Amino acid sequence: MHDPFPIAPPERLLQYVRPVADYLSLKTLPLHIHEVAFAFCLYSAIYQYFAPWISNLLIPRTYSNFNARTRLSWNVHIVSFAQSTLVCALALWVMWKDEERKDMNWSARVHGYTGAGGLIQAFAGGYFLWDLAITLQHLSVFGLGMLAHAVSALFVFALGFRPFVNFYAPTFILYELSSPFLNIHWFCDKLNLTGSKIQLYNGILLLCTFAGCRLGWGSYQSTRVFYDVYRAITAGDSTLTYTDPELGKLSNGTHVDSSLIPTSDIMQFAGGRTVPVWLAGCYLASNFTLNGLNWFWFGKMIETIRKRFDPPFGTRKPEEKKLNAVEKEKEKVLVEGTAVNTPPPSLPTTPYANSGKQGDYISAVKIGGTGKHLEVERTEIKRRGVEKTIGTARAA
Repeated sequence: MHDPFPIAPPERLLQYVRPVADYLSLKTLPLHIHEVAFAFCLYSAIYQYFAPWISNLLIPRTYSNFNARTRLSWNVHIVSFAQSTLVCALALWVMWKDEERKDMNWSARVHGYTGAGGLIQAFAGGYFLWDLAITLQHLSVFGLGMLAHAVSALFVFALGFRPFVNFYAPTFILYELSSPFLNIHWFCDKLNLTGSKIQLYNGILLLCTFAGCRLGWGSYQSTRVFYDVYRAITAGDSTLTYTDPELGKLSNGTHVDSSLIPTSDIMQFAGGRTVPVWLAGCYLASNFTLNGLNWFWFGKMIETIRKRFDPPFGTRKPEEKKLNAVEKEKEKVLVEGTAVNTPPPSLPTTPYANSGKQGDYISAVKIGGTGKHLEVERTEIKRRGVEKTIGTARAA
């Protein structure tokens, strides 16, 4: 399937990209560099302009009360939500429409290339490039762990432009199907919806998609890619060399017998059909590590979600619930009463302050409360006589 992106790469941009791509043996990168740049600019615009605009439109008071750190994380989560939704939709569409994928054997899955698969790699690479830039800009907030994740993710997806296992780009990007629900869970915590039905139902969907996409689907596809790469390494004469003609650097490489490779447009960038050991090792080690982290995160997610709900589903203790209620109560500013004119500060500090005479009634305002809790009560007492001095008044 050809690249469905409607814009061709600009020639002026290719002049700068080709030398770097040739040196790094990223043969298909020039075909998709404009898509990487487009994705990077798209996610930057969402972060810089769309996220603040939509937040001020929907939750102006809450968003304005966020501190700088929370607002930064909020905008980043909106970008993550948009990216995961977009790239997963593209990946599912490519897997559904790309008929060539169905006919690929193990060799084509390792060395083959389709334009549609390159598009998925470009949009994913553009996001991880943006993620790396934001992490470096705010390293004190995100930490070295997020920096390592951004670098490794960008490295792995860049390898696909060699091309190497281009077939699996749409496959593994479906890990992101659980990310929209993960972001919604985070949004609920910031919108004081912790423990709500919305968070409960979203938590169930989060666990289901995470288990289905990352643990079930992901583990199965990891087994497939391990087997395909193993066959590529052991195919043909299985001669190990210490040179990688594709990259021009010292490394171990295994040459695949070209007689096993069908001639087609899919294999146009296969070159010498080599699988350097460093390349296979880095990719498979990253894949194995990510799968291990997925199982670890799944357990942590279950533990975290259960802490937000009461038994039997949750593990929240009564004292924790009471403490949360007290903390929320301290944040409230409540005014009780209807059509009440609060007396100015210059009035007496006694519990009752007369506000004056109006016809046959005298109105009084009672002010009380502690902390940020303000109670205002207005009482009207009917006069017994207009000209008579009031001693004791009874309510009409």
